[in-house]
Amino acid sequence: MVLGIVLALIAGSLVSLQNIFNSKVNERAGSWATTTLVLGLGFLASLMFGLIFEGKQIFNFQHMQTWYWFSGMIGVGVVVCLVQGMKLLGPTYATSIALIAQLGFALMWDSLGWLGLEKVPFTPQQLIGVLMVVGGIIVFKLGGGRETQKSSELT
Repeated sequence: MVLGIVLALIAGSLVSLQNIFNSKVNERAGSWATTTLVLGLGFLASLMFGLIFEGKQIFNFQHMQTWYWFSGMIGVGVVVCLVQGMKLLGPTYATSIALIAQLGFALMWDSLGWLGLEKVPFTPQQLIGVLMVVGGIIVFKLGGGRETQKSSELT
């Protein structure tokens, strides 16, 4: 369990870092070029590491349902939407909203047992947890808005 927590923390920090990099590339190259660059380099890196660590087994796709193949296209939507969201809202706010959406939809899919997931009973505590995260984002956004107003009034 500890390893899972550490890996999830690393993944979260890497996603945040990637979002910042993507935003900077988007400032110079545009959304579609950014998406192509991010996913293209990601493909090359994952292919290289896959071949190093798994060899030919990387291409063993037996017993995989056809609709799983579309996850790469979902990745295009993720990158395009996050890059544009960060451009319009800023990195912290856009990432926070994406996190809320990710958490909320994961809770829904777990609770309903969709997409081949084992059905997990929905509890009020889970809903309270998601609502607390939403509340935190609202406090964060409203709190930051007041500081911005104060600093603009001083200038």
